[in-house]
Amino acid sequence: MRLLVTGGCGFIGSNFLRYILRHFSTEMVSNVDALTYAGSLTNTEGLAGEYGDRYEFYKADIASADQIDALMSKHQFYAVINFAAESHVDRSISSPLNFVHTNIVGTQVLLEAARRHGVRRFVQVSTDEVYGSLGAEGGVFTEDSPLAPSSPYSASKTGADLLALSYFHTFGQEVVITRCTNNYGPWQHPEKLIPRMIICALRERRLPVYADGQNVRDWIHVEDHCAAINAALLNGKPGEVYNLGSRNEWKNLDLVHLILDHLGKSRDLIEFVPDRPGHDLRYAIDPAKAENDLKWKTLFPFEQAIRDTIDWYVANRAWWEPLESADRPAT
Repeated sequence: MRLLVTGGCGFIGSNFLRYILRHFSTEMVSNVDALTYAGSLTNTEGLAGEYGDRYEFYKADIASADQIDALMSKHQFYAVINFAAESHVDRSISSPLNFVHTNIVGTQVLLEAARRHGVRRFVQVSTDEVYGSLGAEGGVFTEDSPLAPSSPYSASKTGADLLALSYFHTFGQEVVITRCTNNYGPWQHPEKLIPRMIICALRERRLPVYADGQNVRDWIHVEDHCAAINAALLNGKPGEVYNLGSRNEWKNLDLVHLILDHLGKSRDLIEFVPDRPGHDLRYAIDPAKAENDLKWKTLFPFEQAIRDTIDWYVANRAWWEPLESADRPAT
């Protein structure tokens, strides 16, 4: 079985490639990535050498119909797993057109190419941010929660999800959508909250935290997420949405405290900065449907896995130092 993974040089995509190639000895994977700021060949370094012709890479823009058509003409793919996305909320506020191009136009190009080339399954990797914001206490998003995106990023992902479902209803394309909470783990770009705070602490820089740091996120280890996507690929019902989470809510400020304490750094390094426009207060989702229907559950205990993640960044400065961007708040 050959899979087409888009955005495989990004954080979640590269972890998914490793997960599939390591756990399934007969799978063959083609990775397509435009290698923008968030995608790097260093994230997939060694895969070709370790797995030979089971892995191949193509540099292409998923919004280019000609490039995607040419790629799909090379192989008969069983499935497309679409990780490719512009994903940083702050960037979507300053440059929303890039998010429309990749997240909406790119998804439509992939869906149309999959339909024309007889690709059986299409897994759209989405986000819980399509649901908008919850109150500070109580309540969780389910797959039936209304879509209420708050940023250009989440609006573009909402549009992509609806496009994907339209191809199921209109053309009979087997589409499965996964919506996940915040991920953490190795190879996450330094602009994201956890690596951003780790790197600032290691450099003895101020740690910029939005507002009062009371925003709440549910955190899931990236490999648990990858296992869930694979379960959705194999066992998901076409036309269905599956929420993926770990029931592991943390206030941003408490998470920053954990990082500083683990590194032995002073909490005085924290600097509260003005909140960003439209900042969602809280995300929390109910993963019961995925747990029951996909026979999936999380395996990484947060208290240990977050410390392992911090230690990974300490040990891999050569990876993140070239990617580090100008000092600014992170989501």
